[in-house]
Amino acid sequence: MHRSQEPDQVGKPSTRDRIHEVIFETETPSGKAFDVVLLVFIVASVIIVLLESMEIYRQRFGTYLTALEWFFTIAFTIEYLLRIYSVYKPGKYIFSFFGIIDLLAILPTYIGLFIIGSHYLVVIRALRLLRIFRVFKLVNFLRQGQIIIESLRRSIPKITVFFFFILIVVTIIGSIMHVLEGGFNPGFSSIPKSIYWAIVTLTTVGYGDITPQSDPGRFLSAFVMVLGYSIIAVPTGIIASDLLRVPSSKEDVSNQSCRYCASEGHDPDAVFCKYCGERLNP
Repeated sequence: MHRSQEPDQVGKPSTRDRIHEVIFETETPSGKAFDVVLLVFIVASVIIVLLESMEIYRQRFGTYLTALEWFFTIAFTIEYLLRIYSVYKPGKYIFSFFGIIDLLAILPTYIGLFIIGSHYLVVIRALRLLRIFRVFKLVNFLRQGQIIIESLRRSIPKITVFFFFILIVVTIIGSIMHVLEGGFNPGFSSIPKSIYWAIVTLTTVGYGDITPQSDPGRFLSAFVMVLGYSIIAVPTGIIASDLLRVPSSKEDVSNQSCRYCASEGHDPDAVFCKYCGERLNP
């Protein structure tokens, strides 16, 4: 098999190999310790952002919170660069799910230098806590999550058709309500405002900022409320029926990370990566 980049020669592990073992592997003591420390850092950085958004803590400890935030950002930046360095095909990792999340976890702080307030978006780091499934050997839970995502993906065409149907329904209902109430009720003075009311009512949110005053308008409003409960069940049923057709997998999976694409979730006896086809542990 042709490879654009060959692994290090067999023998004493190189620095690159040791970095990959620590950062990507959880079977070794050093690898698990690194991931546990990483999870602690993620939780601490999210807590700091939450505290910084509160005026009382920002006034008293603003300088310390900012310093800690930059400390964690620099640490995550170094970690991200080491992850890119330690894999044979950096592009595979960079554009993978965790690769994108790792990048998004550090960008807001740097963007905050130019756009005030954007650094609060670093709470996206909480998504990195998904690695807890890998650290504590709960990868099977991630496989079940993949089944749900796949079911959602297969249900997109049906849900899309249903969504456009709802748009047509709220447009018609909003237009009717505009005819019934528009002459004397300022809340329904235009069709767009009436469509807004229809959406709010149909989704059972019911803000109460716009309410019909005539008897026909109230009758239509009651009909839309009841219709909303029926409509909510449709997308749920579509996804649930698809999930029932997917057999639940109980097979064990390995925590082994591919050196080429950084993918995980391989079978325990796998020799090649099922995502990129390269040999595991070359």
